[in-house]
Amino acid sequence: MAIRIGIAGIAGRMGQLLAEEVAAAGATLAGGLRRNEDPAALFAASDVVIDFTHASAAEANAAAAAAAGKPLVLGSSGLSAAQEAAVATAAQRVGIVYAANFAPGVNLFLALAERMAAALPAEQYDAEIVEMHHRQKVDAPSGTAVALGRAVARGRGTTLEAAGVESGRDGHTGARKTGAIGFAALRGGQVVGEHTLLFAAGSEQLSLTHRSFDRRVYATGAVRAALWLQDRAAGLYDMKHVLGMA
Repeated sequence: MAIRIGIAGIAGRMGQLLAEEVAAAGATLAGGLRRNEDPAALFAASDVVIDFTHASAAEANAAAAAAAGKPLVLGSSGLSAAQEAAVATAAQRVGIVYAANFAPGVNLFLALAERMAAALPAEQYDAEIVEMHHRQKVDAPSGTAVALGRAVARGRGTTLEAAGVESGRDGHTGARKTGAIGFAALRGGQVVGEHTLLFAAGSEQLSLTHRSFDRRVYATGAVRAALWLQDRAAGLYDMKHVLGMA
């Protein structure tokens, strides 16, 4: 019997792409959830649910997954610390793949960012992250940009919060703080997603860039994660686990 996949946010652009990728994978579309609908029925009808809606829905959908005993693929960005904590609590009862980005190339990018940061001392190499997205995106910096910042911090043996963040520079901000991680968010047009990580020193500069040209890459990765979640133990996973990189 084919796995039954439900889609929260099925009416949106990503929802439609997800429905197409569910069919392409040979799975069954169990149904869809639209804004302000109760998620319980969708989880009851599904073997796994994919949620690419909004941070404000993440807590309720994670709770519904835990209550139904059904795994969840969560791709919403901009979650607060409290919302992430709620997702982690739900993952004690069911398997949840929560990722800032489901593109395989981006997840390789994150792994490279951590390794580069470990090799390039913060005292000598300033880390800056520049991202650009379509004009409709509501959160900044993007979830992927934040994930890059966390990867850099991990590589340097610290956390993003402890390293310090520099963003939205304007006016007389003073000299850049050593070890801080900088962010710049650009918005315009219909750019699917571009992220550049720069390490700038006095004598050299390195940059690594990833560009997404089609949102379908996120849908394909999310369906791959949903298939991977079958029969997994409860726990909080990310795309490194799905791709065999963890």
